[in-house]
Amino acid sequence: MNFSGKSILITGASRGIGAAIAKAFAAEGASITVNYLVNADAADDCVAACAAAGGDAIAVKADVTNRSQTFDLVEQAVETFGKVDVLVNNAFRHYRFDPERRKLYWELEWDDYQSQFEGAVKSAHAMTQAVLPAMLNRAEGAIVNIATDLVARPVIPYHDYTTAKAALIGFSRNLAAELGPMGIRVNTVAPGLVYPTSASITTKEVIKDAIVAQTPLRRIARPEDVAGPVLFLASKWAQFMTGQTLYVDGGHVMG
Repeated sequence: MNFSGKSILITGASRGIGAAIAKAFAAEGASITVNYLVNADAADDCVAACAAAGGDAIAVKADVTNRSQTFDLVEQAVETFGKVDVLVNNAFRHYRFDPERRKLYWELEWDDYQSQFEGAVKSAHAMTQAVLPAMLNRAEGAIVNIATDLVARPVIPYHDYTTAKAALIGFSRNLAAELGPMGIRVNTVAPGLVYPTSASITTKEVIKDAIVAQTPLRRIARPEDVAGPVLFLASKWAQFMTGQTLYVDGGHVMG
C-alpha cells in the first residue's frame, strides 16, 4: 500500500493499538496526526517512530469527547498537512480487562455505561463532525472506527464496555449509509484481546490461555495485527467497502 501524500488523523495514538496504526501508516509514506490526551512523552516517541519509519508526524493534545477540542485538533491537522484523508477513531475511555475486578451486571450504575458511551460513541461523533466538512469539500475520505469482537462473542461480559462498542458499530453503519453517496466510506475493525496494551496489562495468563485455546490461530493479537486491516480499509483496495466490520482475532469470531 502507498499512502504517500495522504494525511491520517488517529485518536488515542500515543501508545498501544493507536501507535501501531500510526507507525504502519508512516511506513507507507503517510503524514500522521498523533492525538493524545495525557502522555506527551509517549506521543513524542510515536512521532519519532513515525519519522524513523519514513513518514511525517505531529502530536496534538485533545480530549476527543470535547467538541471544541476536536475542531481544534482537526484544524491543526489541516494547517500542517493541508487536509485529512483518513480518520481513525481509536480513543476510548480507560478500561481494564480484568474479569476478577469487573462489575457484575447488578453492580453497574448507568454512569458506568455513560462513561463508556462517551469514550466510544461521543468521541467518534465529535471527531466525525469535526473532520466531515473537509472530507465533504473533496467528496472523498475514509473513517475507520475501532470496536471489539466482544460484541459478537462476549466470552467475558464486560457489560458497559461491550455495549458501548456495539453502539459504535451501529453508529458506523448509519454513517456509512448516509455518507456513502458523498464519497466517504465508514468501516469498523473489531479486534479480540490485544496484548500488550494499557487495557490488557492486568489480564491474567489463565485468561489469555483460555482465549488462545479457543482461537484457531492459537495466539493473542498484538497491536501490529490490528494495523494491517485498518490500513486496508483506508486504502484504495477497499474503495468499494463501507459499513463493514472486520473481526481481527485469529478466528475467535467467525461469520
